[in-house]
Amino acid sequence: MSPVTHFLASWMLANTAPLERRERAIVALSGLAPDIDGLGLAVDLATRGTAWETNWWGEYHHTLGHNLLFALVAGTIALAFARSHRLKSFALAVTAVHLHLLCDVGGGRGPEGYQWPIPYLWPFAAHPQWVWSGQWALDAWPNLLITGICILVTLRLAWSRGFSPVELVCLRWDRKVVETLRQRFPGRADP
Repeated sequence: MSPVTHFLASWMLANTAPLERRERAIVALSGLAPDIDGLGLAVDLATRGTAWETNWWGEYHHTLGHNLLFALVAGTIALAFARSHRLKSFALAVTAVHLHLLCDVGGGRGPEGYQWPIPYLWPFAAHPQWVWSGQWALDAWPNLLITGICILVTLRLAWSRGFSPVELVCLRWDRKVVETLRQRFPGRADP
């Protein structure tokens, strides 16, 4: 799935518990973090056609960050950086990584038809691998629908709770987003 969809789904997950801004950020970023193993694509593109050509994308994407060990590392980082809701942050960060993995199993097939398996116990064991024969392509309608739903739910949460994912970048911008939503869709927001 798209990194945007992973981020929004994880931010929505972070809103299932009464977390502070910092903790919501940790959980949301934990759900996005598994795709850090996709940064090898930049190296592959930079080295394409050279004597140092690499295949880091093919070798490491859906491996380094897509496993149980990475989920536990993300949870441990959340535990270390959370302030008041440390155990909830740990649990939600681990859950956010697993949500990412499940979304990729469902909708992560590449344009060439390759189904990215998830080596769940890597680096300790190559198997079992999570894979689903019904996996749809990245640009298939289910992914677009899920992204659309995530956007709508995120906007609804921002309207009702008074903060949006923009809070992770700038509180002033976040207030403007919420204010605009509330002016456009007047009603009674949650306290």
